[in-house]
Amino acid sequence: MTSPSPQVIFMPSGRRGRVQQGESLLDAARQLGVEIESICAGRLTCGKCKVRVEEGHFPKHGIHSHPDHVTPASAEECEMLEKMNGDGHRLSCQAYVQDDVLVFVPEEARAHKQIIRKSATERAIEIVPTVRQLYVEVPQAELGEHRGDWGRLQDALAKEWDLPPLTIDLQALQRLQPALRKGKWAVTVTLRDNAHGMEVIDVLPGYEEGIYGLAVDIGSTTVVGHLCDLRTGAVLATESTMNPQVTYGEDLMSRISYAMMHPDGLTKMHTAILETLNKLAAAAARQAGLRARNIHEAVFVGNTTMIHILLGIDPSELGGAPFALATRDAVDLKARDLGLRLHPGAYVHVLPSEAGHVGADNVGVLIAEEPYNQDEIQLIVDIGTNAEIDLGNRARMYSASSPTGPAFEGAQITFGMRAAPGAIERVRIDRDTLTARFRVIGEESWSDAWRTGPDVPLDDQPRHLAAGICGSGIIEAVAEMFLAGIILPDGRFNPDREHDRVRFNGRKGEYILATGEQTTTGNPIVVTQDDVRSIQLAKAALYAGAKLLMLRAGITKVDRILLAGAFGSYIDTKYAMVLGLIPDCELEKVYAVGNAAGDGARIALLNREKRAEAQKIAQWIKYIETAVDPEFQNEFVGAIHIPHATDAFPHLAGILPTAQDSVPAPRRDRIRGRARE
Repeated sequence: MTSPSPQVIFMPSGRRGRVQQGESLLDAARQLGVEIESICAGRLTCGKCKVRVEEGHFPKHGIHSHPDHVTPASAEECEMLEKMNGDGHRLSCQAYVQDDVLVFVPEEARAHKQIIRKSATERAIEIVPTVRQLYVEVPQAELGEHRGDWGRLQDALAKEWDLPPLTIDLQALQRLQPALRKGKWAVTVTLRDNAHGMEVIDVLPGYEEGIYGLAVDIGSTTVVGHLCDLRTGAVLATESTMNPQVTYGEDLMSRISYAMMHPDGLTKMHTAILETLNKLAAAAARQAGLRARNIHEAVFVGNTTMIHILLGIDPSELGGAPFALATRDAVDLKARDLGLRLHPGAYVHVLPSEAGHVGADNVGVLIAEEPYNQDEIQLIVDIGTNAEIDLGNRARMYSASSPTGPAFEGAQITFGMRAAPGAIERVRIDRDTLTARFRVIGEESWSDAWRTGPDVPLDDQPRHLAAGICGSGIIEAVAEMFLAGIILPDGRFNPDREHDRVRFNGRKGEYILATGEQTTTGNPIVVTQDDVRSIQLAKAALYAGAKLLMLRAGITKVDRILLAGAFGSYIDTKYAMVLGLIPDCELEKVYAVGNAAGDGARIALLNREKRAEAQKIAQWIKYIETAVDPEFQNEFVGAIHIPHATDAFPHLAGILPTAQDSVPAPRRDRIRGRARE
C-alpha cells in the first residue's frame, strides 16, 4: 500500500527522510539538505540534476525501491536524457515521488562534492619496480637465418643485458615485427618480473622512456588512486571518488547480503567498481598528461569483501562462520582479463589477506608502518565501516576486525552526512551556557563568528552554512556533550541538566547543535539519544576489539597508537580517547598516519621485494576472530560506557569530569545491565 509520506534515501550522502507524495526528487533533496546541481530551476534545459532510482529490496534501509515509485518520464525528459547519454537515469526535477525510493546522485550531479581526504604521505621508498624498460639493438633478419624476430630479440637481450630466457605477451608479440622495422632494428622493451620468470609486455620502436603504475585503495566508501612514475617513485597524480557500491549497502554485511539476495547483485557491484576504476585511471593519467594505456602496472588493496567483488567472486562465504576466503594469497592477473583499460600487457597485483575480515588493505597498512620491525608495542587502528586493528611489535603481532558500522561516516545519524562542504566537523560546547560553536567543512571561521541575516552583506556571510554532521563532528559532539554534563556516562541525557538547547520527547532527549539560522534548511540540527547510542555501539565495538588483542597479548597498556585511514586523520585524538574509542595512552603518542593502506599499495607498486614481505607478514600475524570470541562481548559491554565502565584513563586526568573519573562498583553493575538490555 502506497504511503502518503514515502521515504526517500539519497546515496552516497546517506541522507534520508519522509516527504509528501508528489514531491519532486529535486525538492525532496533540498528538504533533506542534499545539494543537487540545478541551473534551470526545473525548466528541462540544463540537464544537471541527473539521478538514478535504484531497483530492489534494501533490508538495511527497510525499503523496496523501484523506478516505478516515481512518475514516468515525459517525452521531453526522455529526449533530454538521450542527448546526455543518460540511459537509466532520471532528471530529479521531473521525477515525482509516489512511493519509497533509494536514489543515487552521481558525482557530476552533486553540487557539494564530497571531500575525500586520502592524499599520499611522504615516505622514503626504495625503488625496485616489477616493471622496467631496456633499450636494445637487434640484428636484422637475413635470408637463411631462421631464428625469427622474437628469437633475435631474446638473444640480443641476453647478450646486452645478461637476461635469462624470456616469455612474451601475445599482444606484444603481435607488435614486435612492426616495431623492429619502424625502429630500424632498435627497440625499447618493457619487461615485467613474474613469479615464473620475466615477460616482455611491450616493444616500442627506437628509444622510448616512461613506465607508470597505479596504486589503488578500494575502500568501502571511497576509492583513491595514486599514479606513480615507476622509475623515480614520484606521485604524478592522485584521484579519488566515491565507491558506487554504497548504493547497494553502506557496510560490508549489507553488500554481502545484496549479493546473496539478488541473482544479479554480484554482477552489478562488480561492474560498478570496474567502471569506477577505469574512470579513476583515465582521470589520473589525464592529470599527468598521459593516457590510461600508459599505465603498465597496478596494485590494489581493499578489505576482503571489496577484493572478492572486484575479482567477480561471490562474497557470500564471508557472511557467516567460518568466514572462508576464496584465496588468502596475493593475486597477479592481466588487467585486460579483469576488464581494466590500462596498458594491454599490464598486470594487476592484489596484496594478500590475513583472514576472513582482515584483508589486503590491512596488509598495506602493515608494510607501510612496519610495526613488526619495532620494539615498542603499537596499536594500529584503521577506522571505517569495518575497523581493522593490529597490535604488537617485532616479537609478536595480532590482528582483528571490529564491525563498527557506518555511524562514524555519518550514516545512522539523524543529521549525518559524509565529509562534504557544510558538514560540521569540529564542535565545542560551553560548559556553563551549554551553547555550541562549531566549524563546517569549507568555512574557516567558527559559527560564533558568523554574521547572517538580510541586513548582512553577502561578502560578510559564511560561504557554507551547516548542512549536517560528518564523522569527526559527531565524535566531538558526543564527547563534548559528555564533558558538559548533557549526557551521562551511560549515554543517557542528563534529566538534571535543564537548558533551552536540551529537549525531551518522553524519556529520549536531544541537543540542539545548530540553530535554524545556522543551517542550510532553516531547521535546527540536533544530536538525538539514538545518535548517541549509535556512536556508543560503534566505539564499543572498536574498543572491545583492541582490548581483546591486548588480552591475548597479555598486556595492559600500549606504547603508541596509530590512527590510519582518512577518517583517522581528522579525529582529534583527545576526543577519541574521551569517548573511549581507543585505550588509554600518552596523548602525544597517539597520532594519525594518513591513508596508510594506500601508502602500502604504493610501496608494493614501487618495490617488488615488499610484495614478498607482505605475503610473509600476512601469514605470520595471528588473527583473532572477534565474532566468535566470548571475551569480545564482555569487553563490548564495558566499552558502551563513556569513556569506559571500568578501565582507567590516567592520561585524561584534568580533562574528564572529576565525578566521572571513577564509578562505584554497584553503579557499574547497573550500567552493564542496561547495556545488555
